Amino acid sequence: MKVFTVVGNRPQFVKSGPLSAALRDAGVEEVVLHTGQHWFHTLSQVFFDQLGLAEPRYRLDLHTSDVGSMESPIAERIRAESPDLVLVYGDTSSTLAGARAAGAASIPVAHVEAGLRSGDLEMPEERNRIEVDRIAWLLFAPDVRSQEILESEEVLGRIYVVGDVMADATRIFAPVARSHFGIPYEPRSYVVATIHRKANVEQPRLGRIAEGLGRIAEPVIFPAHPRTRARLDEHGIRLGENVRVIEPLSYLEFAALASQARVIVTDSGGLQKEAYWYGVPCVTARPSTEWVDTVAVGGNVLVDDDPEALAAAVANAQMPASLPVLYGDGHASERITQVLQATIPAR
Repeated sequence: MKVFTVVGNRPQFVKSGPLSAALRDAGVEEVVLHTGQHWFHTLSQVFFDQLGLAEPRYRLDLHTSDVGSMESPIAERIRAESPDLVLVYGDTSSTLAGARAAGAASIPVAHVEAGLRSGDLEMPEERNRIEVDRIAWLLFAPDVRSQEILESEEVLGRIYVVGDVMADATRIFAPVARSHFGIPYEPRSYVVATIHRKANVEQPRLGRIAEGLGRIAEPVIFPAHPRTRARLDEHGIRLGENVRVIEPLSYLEFAALASQARVIVTDSGGLQKEAYWYGVPCVTARPSTEWVDTVAVGGNVLVDDDPEALAAAVANAQMPASLPVLYGDGHASERITQVLQATIPAR
């Protein structure tokens, strides 16, 4: 069996680690293509270095999030490899481009993280999820809620509830991160912030979120995405003295920092889940989330771009006394591999 995996973004490198290892252990040949949507070292190559990921056979180095620019070169490499399946992760432009390219090459698609919905069609990621799920032949859902959404949308592919591969990554990598990377702060004495989504790095939203961070009583450690830092400079937005902007961190360095924070403020989908698995309260600077269960159980609060609500949510943040298991048990990769082996005939 040959699987062709398309990745291009920081979260996808992390998600692909445990599944690539499971495929390798099962004797499945995997060909990896990196679109280059994220290309800064700490957002890209460092994942392959630190997490032991197989080097991509193809590096497109496109440095773009434009789906149309990615689709044709991905399809060209898929045709050259003639795989049994194209594997895509999540909801990014690279995900949609990979799914469309597979369709153009007449190769079936497997979608990891299928069935997630925020209900906000203004988010490009929401539109990407819906389209990829309509294309996919195999849909790997993290939970029963996602399965029910796919069934209600009458998708044509086969649906499997397997858990979340990010739970696998957190289970494997978080202890490694804490043992290898020290932090220059007292645990639980600081807040970690990440803001990078396109809507949030434009005015007036970026300025309002920055104001909210400045109202937080504790130190805020802000590893700034290059795009976010550029927008802060471009718009002349000054951050509060409590906010320390640092360069983006490698995945393991960030996991060590975030897992020992008192609160995480973010607009990242993946980090909302990781915060829950770390046992760290999350405050999400978005009007909606695809990870609605984290909000329902009290581990996550949506504040949109309201400065006052953001600061108040951080001040009052605490994890619920009991944490139900959400999004699987950390062994989704093995289940996905088993489905692929049972579904795709050996060559």
